[in-house]
Amino acid sequence: MSFEHEQAVDVLVVGAGIAGISAAWHFANHCPSLNVAVLESRSEIGGTWSLFRYPGVRCDSDMYTLSFSFAPWTGREAIVDGGTILRYLKDVVAKENLEPLIRFNHGVREARWSSETAKWTLAVDTPDGPRTMTCSFLMVCTGYYRYDGGYLPEFPGIEDFHGPVVHPQEWPEDLALKDKRVALIGSGATAMTLAPRLAEEARHVSVVQRSPSYVVSRPQRDRFANLLLRCLPDSLALQIIRAKNISLMTLSLYLARRVPERMGEAIIDRAKRELPPGYDSDTHFRPRYKIWDNRLCLILDGNLFESIGRGDLSMVTGEIERFTEAGLVLTSGEQVSADVVVAATGFHMRLFGGIEFYRDDEPIDFSSTVCYKGMMLDGVPNFAFTVGYQAASYTLKADIVSRYVSRLLDYLHSHRISSVTPHLDDDSVSLEPFTGYRPGYVERVLSDLPRQGSRPPWRLSMNYYRDMWMARAQPVQDDNLRFSQSVAQ
Repeated sequence: MSFEHEQAVDVLVVGAGIAGISAAWHFANHCPSLNVAVLESRSEIGGTWSLFRYPGVRCDSDMYTLSFSFAPWTGREAIVDGGTILRYLKDVVAKENLEPLIRFNHGVREARWSSETAKWTLAVDTPDGPRTMTCSFLMVCTGYYRYDGGYLPEFPGIEDFHGPVVHPQEWPEDLALKDKRVALIGSGATAMTLAPRLAEEARHVSVVQRSPSYVVSRPQRDRFANLLLRCLPDSLALQIIRAKNISLMTLSLYLARRVPERMGEAIIDRAKRELPPGYDSDTHFRPRYKIWDNRLCLILDGNLFESIGRGDLSMVTGEIERFTEAGLVLTSGEQVSADVVVAATGFHMRLFGGIEFYRDDEPIDFSSTVCYKGMMLDGVPNFAFTVGYQAASYTLKADIVSRYVSRLLDYLHSHRISSVTPHLDDDSVSLEPFTGYRPGYVERVLSDLPRQGSRPPWRLSMNYYRDMWMARAQPVQDDNLRFSQSVAQ
């Protein structure tokens, strides 16, 4: 049947990035009797790794854990660039024959749940005009960010600056930096990734940060992993490497929560050892926040520190007062001369891809919902989504969510159940913000996000091993879930 006539499916997945590909594979392999479709608003798979094209774009997670459990990474580089990640994702889609499930340039505007029919009805923009589709279960894998533009604060005088102001999310292919002075605004992962790459081409790069971040250097190649891959069969070596990396990430988060000051000082001391002697590391590399209130910033093989040592790059810490024709002026009076300004100032977070949701014609206010097992919402039927870990690879959580949802779908189908809805009826569960992770893009929308509870299953788990047990072995029947038949049935 052609897709143009395929108006009704069992499961719709929105988004064909890492989470959407994971969901498509798990549903196709664990629920083969169900009809599944993936709607992707863009013309290419990959999500973030298709969108971002700035110099040096990469993931801070190693590929041994960023790769899918069903398609392990066998390369010799642990940290790779965005182009390599995108090629990996395309190879997985081709090898696993997932592309027939994906409908490109299909953007979902609206999703309406009907209790009478126990179905979602979606308004979809397609190349052939608006279409309507229905599904029994809706899985949203749209990631975190708006794709139509990054976040740029309202800097006074920005219109006076004579050079280009560029955001990494909208990087122009023809941007010339040779012999140019670049002011790079930001202190997050994007800025720390960009800075040493820009320094390779520009005359000089000034990284202008309001306050420092925790910066950790890591080798691009994992010597232990490569040793195992030389000495052991790939299948065994990859299992050991993956387990080792997951355990280290889990331990790091545990220590950061138990002894944040000691762990923070260890990171700062390590940066001092890699910076030039006498460098003012306390001003430029001692953060004001507790470790893991924001993610760590990863640099490869000390490249940022090496650029500082060569004099190609300067760190400038202070608040921007205004732009001028020739660059920036800080509130301290310090001036930063620039021919080009790169504003790595963050992104706009967009909940569930900006889709408008309704339940029986009433708008759903997600800020009044509570997250169940980190993937469903109380009072919202037949709906799941993916949120990654704070201190570990996004794919780890995507695979866990997809595996659990596939078991839930199989349970619904085998027991001929129409709908499942989480419900929080326990008054002893207190409510908290959705996450304690507070980068700027989360702070700006925190009041619009669902909340979490004070204990499981209403609390977001950051423990991979506990979550894996839940996804693979824990019964899907739960006192917090309500199963029902539709009125029509």
